[in-house]
Amino acid sequence: MKSSRLVSLLLLLQTRGRMTAAQLAEELEVSVRTVYRDVEALSAAGVPLYGDAGHAGGYRLLDGYRTRLTGLTAQEAEALFLSGVPGPAAELGLGPVLAAAQLKVRAALPAELRAHADRVAGRFHLDAPGWYTDADDTPYLPAVADAVWRGRVLHVTYRRWREPTDVRRRLEPLGLVLKAGRWYVVAAPGPRTYRVDQILELTPADEDFTRPADFDLAAYWTAYQRDFHRALYRAEALVRLAPGARLTGPAAETAHRTAHPQPDGWTLARVPIESLDHAHAEFLRLGTDIEVLEPAELRARMADTVTELAWRYRTDGDAAT
Repeated sequence: MKSSRLVSLLLLLQTRGRMTAAQLAEELEVSVRTVYRDVEALSAAGVPLYGDAGHAGGYRLLDGYRTRLTGLTAQEAEALFLSGVPGPAAELGLGPVLAAAQLKVRAALPAELRAHADRVAGRFHLDAPGWYTDADDTPYLPAVADAVWRGRVLHVTYRRWREPTDVRRRLEPLGLVLKAGRWYVVAAPGPRTYRVDQILELTPADEDFTRPADFDLAAYWTAYQRDFHRALYRAEALVRLAPGARLTGPAAETAHRTAHPQPDGWTLARVPIESLDHAHAEFLRLGTDIEVLEPAELRARMADTVTELAWRYRTDGDAAT
């Protein structure tokens, strides 16, 4: 819209100083002719904007013309520019909005605080997804976000892990959560948690819903994670860990809490396991730095795997025959 473009033009000049019409056109993604018209509109509105001709010319604002944002400390300005994650914002369809908001805030900051904000932006970059994982395909994320914001009902076809896999659901979306690069929508009734990338079809309903007045998204997510881990890790294993051995996830926390040092320098600990298959794969990563004592079935599977590996890697020259 023209009004938002005029504000952006004004803030660009306020933030960067003198800029040519070509530079402004490139930043605003419009033609130079449009920039000329916008400059005329701002001047007519009383904005003290001047144009200088020549090689070093361009448009500039009268010195001292700015809107100042008061009450921010240097640390608050730094945190403000650290909080913007462009990737997730773009996925939500808010990339341009985030850029515009940061431009407005930066333009309104006093010079000293602007320097602090630029320092953070140049030295810290937030990248939420984990390594070696492809980004989830979430074509319906903007629609879900819109429904969350407007309080509108959604009808979706959702793919779950158990039969029947594809089900129809009526959702009252209460909030979105980004966890390790993956988007989840928390929705009533329940509420329950759904992976946005598992939504196969989505139809916005012409129906509003009443958001529970006492619903706290952050508190719900904390409780959901706690309950999820309790349901996931239903069994436990007794293991011996070599000095320096490192488990991951809930097993690491529990191992530290239940650790019993042994005379040989190893540590005896009980750790939660998701399943025999999962524990088998996870413990094998530690190689000779772990010994499984219980359950007996898991210990036997570890022994069978080690025996097979020893046979496969034997050096007597017979492995290939």
